Amino acid sequence: MSTEATLAHHLRAFGDGVDAILSDYTEESVLFTPDGVVRGLDQLRAFFDGFMKNSPSELFEALTFLRQDIEGEVAYIVWKAEPYIKMATDTFVVRDGKILVQTFAALS
Repeated sequence: MSTEATLAHHLRAFGDGVDAILSDYTEESVLFTPDGVVRGLDQLRAFFDGFMKNSPSELFEALTFLRQDIEGEVAYIVWKAEPYIKMATDTFVVRDGKILVQTFAALS
């Protein structure tokens, strides 16, 4: 699966739940956040489960993508979900249809 297809699946997966989100990662995947590094499927499950449970449903309805760039195995997105998130950015390194490395930061 291409980087673009993997990113598209990842973004759609938020409507399908944590198991769908996790299908884009491996046990070796790493997510860098302002709160620290998240490693492996168990920690990723806890991170995304917390994000989904602690986000108001309106956040996903307010989601707007401002930018998406893809170069080879690297994808970069900028998005917002006002009034909940003023701006957020994610960078992904994708190989063989799986997200190996992701960074995430947001301003609320």
